[in-house]
Amino acid sequence: MRRLLRPLTEPFTYTRWLHMLIPCAVGSVWLFISMDTPWALMIFAVPVGLVPGMRLAEGVQAQLLLMPSERGRPDAAISAAPAETWAARWRTVVWLEVRLLLSVVAGFATVWLSATAVDLVLTASGSGPSDDWLIRGVEPHWWYALLAPVPLLLLLAVVVICGEVITAAARRLLGPSPVERLTALEERTEQLLERNRIARELHDSIGHALTVAVVQAGAARAANDPAFTERALAAIEETGRAALDDLERVLRVLRESEAPVGERPTLAEADRLLDSARGSGAKVDAEVSGPVELVPGPVSREGYRILQESLTNVLRHSGSVPVRVRITVADGWLELEVTNPLTGSIGTPGRGSGLRGIRERAALLGGKAKTGPYDGEWRVHASLPLDGLR
Repeated sequence: MRRLLRPLTEPFTYTRWLHMLIPCAVGSVWLFISMDTPWALMIFAVPVGLVPGMRLAEGVQAQLLLMPSERGRPDAAISAAPAETWAARWRTVVWLEVRLLLSVVAGFATVWLSATAVDLVLTASGSGPSDDWLIRGVEPHWWYALLAPVPLLLLLAVVVICGEVITAAARRLLGPSPVERLTALEERTEQLLERNRIARELHDSIGHALTVAVVQAGAARAANDPAFTERALAAIEETGRAALDDLERVLRVLRESEAPVGERPTLAEADRLLDSARGSGAKVDAEVSGPVELVPGPVSREGYRILQESLTNVLRHSGSVPVRVRITVADGWLELEVTNPLTGSIGTPGRGSGLRGIRERAALLGGKAKTGPYDGEWRVHASLPLDGLR
């Protein structure tokens, strides 16, 4: 029983009722102008529905009155956009015809059933029934008042049923086509990928800068040496400036969708990362072989971020330890390896989002990355194809 009465408590039931009564008002004006051709309105709906902007108007109205909870949502079942194809225009025509037919049913029920309820009350009061409604010609009786709610309940049932039918029709006829749904899904996927990329950029860049600053500050306080403290502050300043540059690049991408990505750092600037790690106390043994400057931009930029995150993990979890960095460009591949003694919490694989970010960066380029303990050391090894498509 509660399930049957629930629609009567929902606001959208009555907004759908209003949606169905709007064409009745238009039809009343049409009948006033052309009483002899009431069905001409159905024919007139065909050229009107073929107007591209009509789909936009009907979509906005349907979202507002039929499904107000989905209004403004990018994944709304009813779209609000002009018709871009002839298929969409003809679906709009069918929608207008369906809406007119359901409006006739809802309008007829609203007028006649409401008037019947009033007629029953008047008959019970002794005034006698009207000759224009459903109970004409009957004798007045007081108990007719008890039947007055019946037409109203029938009216509400008609409204609920017609409301469900017209909403289902709107989903089908005003909703996006399978091609439009696929396009929207692809756009959404691109947005999520871009958001993940930006999140990785911020994590790697800002995380590296903060890690270097914390390590340098801790070392300077422990050393209690003015000269060392001065060098540590200089390293913190340099790393902070670099992080600010990276942050500005990311924010520029957010502010300007057409901002070039070529300004992001590449492996040609790897010395900056190595010097920063050395300044934080790590003993870095770096070896670079092959034409790193000729590595394609996307591969070089992702390789830079992988190296940055790898060094950040070393400083954060192991501190001032020997670090071996090998960067090799040969046979169409970029091989990048960072190893250090297995100490501290870095021995826990998969901790945090940095290691996952390394694997994601490699996978996006068609490469692969391995992170974890290996022969008593912690190793990050990434293999990236230079064409980025394998």
